[in-house]
Amino acid sequence: MIGLIGIVVIFVMVFGGYLAAGGKMAIIMKSLPFEMMMIGGAAVGAFLISNDMSAVKHTAKDMGKVFKGPKWKPEDYRDLLCLLFSLIRIAKANPVEVEQHIEDPENSSVFSTYPKIQADKEAVDLICDTMRSASMNYDDPHQVEEVLEKRMEANFHHAMHSSHALQTVADGLPALGIVAAVLGVIKTMGSIDQPPEVLGKLIGGALVGTFLGVFLAYGLVGPFAGKLKAVVEEDNHFYQLIKEVLVANLHNHNAAMCIEVGRQNTPTHNRPKFTELEEALKELKQAAA
Repeated sequence: MIGLIGIVVIFVMVFGGYLAAGGKMAIIMKSLPFEMMMIGGAAVGAFLISNDMSAVKHTAKDMGKVFKGPKWKPEDYRDLLCLLFSLIRIAKANPVEVEQHIEDPENSSVFSTYPKIQADKEAVDLICDTMRSASMNYDDPHQVEEVLEKRMEANFHHAMHSSHALQTVADGLPALGIVAAVLGVIKTMGSIDQPPEVLGKLIGGALVGTFLGVFLAYGLVGPFAGKLKAVVEEDNHFYQLIKEVLVANLHNHNAAMCIEVGRQNTPTHNRPKFTELEEALKELKQAAA
């Protein structure tokens, strides 16, 4: 919702200010379709040249994040800590039993308690693979931590591709606006024998290209890229939390300590309160008893 509000504010302030200053929309509206064809078409073409089809589809899908915001909400962080607590308790009490959950998470009674997390393949794979490593009795937990870091870095780099691709387009739009403006000037020079009122409209139409390139770059595409980056970084905290808790488990801390490590490493605005989490964990213990 806030994304839509931002777009409305941009258009109202820019064009409202232009009209309030006595500007006329006639020249802009007349030139806009042709300028948009040149600038927008060139930007789309450059985007297609610099990305493969999977990246194009990934970027198109990610555009919705600008309006939806981060996937993981505060209650999801609480649920994740509860899920990890249950798995760690089972692993410490009965290592054979936990294998049933990490080998078949789709049919696990523990994972199915938290369907949103269960539906996220990356989160489930990260949990199961790390706990599987723990069951293999690694002598050095730091080795597992290093593997996790590399894996998460690769996933994060892939998730950031849409933002980088859009930012590249935003960086090129002002130059494409100049290209369109130059073509407009060329057109104007071909009509140099016309009266000033005609030349004025032609020059005004040419300048629409420069305006449109800068407006799209800094008013829309650039902010879209920035928002996507912020959302990806925000959601990445969720996977970092998985790593923090399970690495603590590899160091043989008890389940409660592992969860508290995770809670303390949760971003402040998503961090569950100690009493809230304690109550949720107490309910889990009672249900398991």
